[in-house]
Amino acid sequence: MAGSEPLRDAVTAEPLEHRPGESLDVEIQLDRVAPDSPEGRRLRLPTWAETCEAAVFVVFSAFFILYGVVPLLGGDGLGLVGADEPRYAQIAHEMLVRFDAAHTLENRLSACVTPYLYGHPWLEKPALYYWRAMFVFQEFGVHDWSARLPSASFAFIMVALIYLHMRRFRPGGHLDAALITVACAGIIGFSRGASTDMQMAAPLSIGLLGWYAWYETGSKFWLFDIYFFTGVATLAKGPVAPLLAMIIVFAFAFLRKEWSIVQRSIWWPGIALYFAITLPWFIAVQHQNPTFFREFFLEHNLERFATNRYEHEQPFWYYLVVVLLAVMPWTVIAMRAFIDGVQTSVAEWRLRRLNPKRRVPNRIGDAFPEFLVLWAIIPIVFFSFSHSKLPGYILPSIPPITILTGDYLFRRRQPGLNRWELVGHAGVCGLMTTFAFLLPWFVGHGPVMPPGRALTVALLASAGAALLIVVVVKGYGVARLRLATIGVLVVLMFFLYGVGPFFGIPAIAASKRAIHLLDKSYSARALADRLALLAPQDETVAVFRVRRDVEYGLAFYRNREVVNYEDTGVPDEEHLLVARMTGRRGMDLHTSAALQEYLEGRHYEEILSWPEQGLEVYLVGAR
Repeated sequence: MAGSEPLRDAVTAEPLEHRPGESLDVEIQLDRVAPDSPEGRRLRLPTWAETCEAAVFVVFSAFFILYGVVPLLGGDGLGLVGADEPRYAQIAHEMLVRFDAAHTLENRLSACVTPYLYGHPWLEKPALYYWRAMFVFQEFGVHDWSARLPSASFAFIMVALIYLHMRRFRPGGHLDAALITVACAGIIGFSRGASTDMQMAAPLSIGLLGWYAWYETGSKFWLFDIYFFTGVATLAKGPVAPLLAMIIVFAFAFLRKEWSIVQRSIWWPGIALYFAITLPWFIAVQHQNPTFFREFFLEHNLERFATNRYEHEQPFWYYLVVVLLAVMPWTVIAMRAFIDGVQTSVAEWRLRRLNPKRRVPNRIGDAFPEFLVLWAIIPIVFFSFSHSKLPGYILPSIPPITILTGDYLFRRRQPGLNRWELVGHAGVCGLMTTFAFLLPWFVGHGPVMPPGRALTVALLASAGAALLIVVVVKGYGVARLRLATIGVLVVLMFFLYGVGPFFGIPAIAASKRAIHLLDKSYSARALADRLALLAPQDETVAVFRVRRDVEYGLAFYRNREVVNYEDTGVPDEEHLLVARMTGRRGMDLHTSAALQEYLEGRHYEEILSWPEQGLEVYLVGAR
């Protein structure tokens, strides 16, 4: 380890650099210190610099993962968004209700097998997220913010292991790699999602890091990781996790012409461990639901990949754009680091062709860039062939790219970044600042040119962010690039989520306008709170031609299934109706005549307008 201190080198009996005239008394004395003695244990303790570095990592990681998510740190400013978050949270809630209602161990275990949504089996995904969320609900209660803690906790563990792995195998850039990972748009976004994406990406990434550690050291302790964590990832999303892991390992062996590592990777205790983790649930859920194999494997895996049945079709190049956005604001440097990794891999491959006997790295971590490049490319290429594309599918490709970026920045500390890398990075940070400052305007007014004052403020903030990064790097070197960039991101987080609360210290109410607007515009939470004032919790709520996120969101916050006019018709009893003012298929419910005709003369009255999402709420009388 190139960065070790002299005292630590002495304890490990490594030769120290000695200059003429320098006394060797201290070195000789330290060489004689027994490792298990009090003096030896003291020398193995972390240094003050290492402690401060770890503290910086923990503070910034916790901030980017948790700020604006939990009530104690920034408040739970944004309710559940999209269709998946409220739906998965509701499934975990129903599973918890069934678990609590069981009175024997057998019944409790049985309640944890089949996911249910509104009383019906939901076999689209394995149960890992639901298990983790239901036990979080037990500890913290059923809230939208607690539904997001499973993803937040996995994200933190993944970033922590990136920090420790890099410190072990590619020291120097470990803090850069960890902070770049936790401070990029993809990780910040998906670590705050009540979904299965981080449940698969984090364990799979940890397992692949463990496999590479085994490749470097030969220790079976590290080989344990790939089997254990791939098993965990399988329980998150299914067979795609081990498939990706196997393709990456095979591609690495092919590139390095080391086919023996495939054979040596086949470890029977590890295989037994993998099946011990995965098979019990798959067997149990098939036993309880004979249609599971067809629904899960054939429909939600094979058909989802091979057809556009679920209407998520995107162009072949879709994931190239997703990756560029996911690694923001580090996009320019990340792409340069990735190209550098590809060039290094090609050079190593050519060298091995010229010298076939060169099979192992010259030093620890020499093969790491090749492994990271393959790890980054393979999920992107694999899912690009899928007819169903969603951004979270290629989340496993983000960690290797950010790790390459951290390592690249460390290696560029002495020569520095070239002009275009620095200007490009500063420009991306400025662009993000402009977008963040204008986001509330576009959310509230649509694609309308903002007023001159708002545009001027956004452009000045953008210029300030870009100039800050250029000045800091020019004045203090590449080592301060992460600090300047993270500083810009911290300001943007405070702008979007507001300032406070901080562990009991009240929030500044005026700073919360942006997040309150986003909450009312993209989540059903605020609307559900208003409906709770108008009708009791057990009163029927119906929807007509609203977005799926509104339907599932209202169901989660009211803890009751919402009636959909298009699926089941108009309920006979009195109920609240949430409808789009203008439907996508030409139906306009904003006019009295259209609504009256649809309701066949039943009495109704408008009681609430929700312009942030284009909705109207009506009280519809009984038939």
